[in-house]
Amino acid sequence: MRKLLVCQHVAHELLGTLDPMVRAQGFRVRYVNFGRNPDEQPNLEGYAGLILLGGPMNVGQADTHPHIHTEKALVRRALELQIPVLGICLGAQIIAAELGANVGPARQKEIGWSDISLTEAGRQDVLLRHFRETERIFQWHSDTFSLPSGATLLARGDECENQAFRFGDRIYGLQFHLEVDQPMIERWLRIPDLLGEIADLENDLCPERILEETTRQISRTQDLAQKTFSDLLRIFDPTERGRVLPTS
Repeated sequence: MRKLLVCQHVAHELLGTLDPMVRAQGFRVRYVNFGRNPDEQPNLEGYAGLILLGGPMNVGQADTHPHIHTEKALVRRALELQIPVLGICLGAQIIAAELGANVGPARQKEIGWSDISLTEAGRQDVLLRHFRETERIFQWHSDTFSLPSGATLLARGDECENQAFRFGDRIYGLQFHLEVDQPMIERWLRIPDLLGEIADLENDLCPERILEETTRQISRTQDLAQKTFSDLLRIFDPTERGRVLPTS
């Protein structure tokens, strides 16, 4: 059976809508929960793909979160083994850092729904080809990354320039959260630490406003997720890889 290794950092950041798709395609998922076992040392041998999820910690906090070093080593090993990798939010930042990019605080935290726009390469990319020129996508992060040398920028945003990149033909970093559904967002908005982040923002954003916009945007997000993650799973399937190479 094909296996995926998933690095998780906190209980509320999961595969989301990607989880049932992965299992329906016959993948077995192994979660490595670094929140419970920060010193775990997983091995990539025998896995078809690696997914790094989001989390509240930052790449620069590796001294207090040693799993950051572990995950960077996993990305390095995936490159050696030519195993596909997806990084979401913190996961994208870990990939970028391992590829030599700078990762650090954004001009301001990006929380809630915001616009991202495809680059020319993004319009032709095998994953982001389903996106319109501009899409409104869910975000929750305080750091951002420079574009790694040799990577291709696929999407950019107004507040944080680098929103999605591809390195080679099977390494992807997504700053935004395409995996969310409405119950997942509602759960986040009940977590005191996350509510505190919203309260600290110097704007008029509030949980009620996020929920109101979620009801308008979530259907489009889930449609995009279904199409995008279906193509991702073809990349994770070794028998399908030759059919999904990017065109640019």
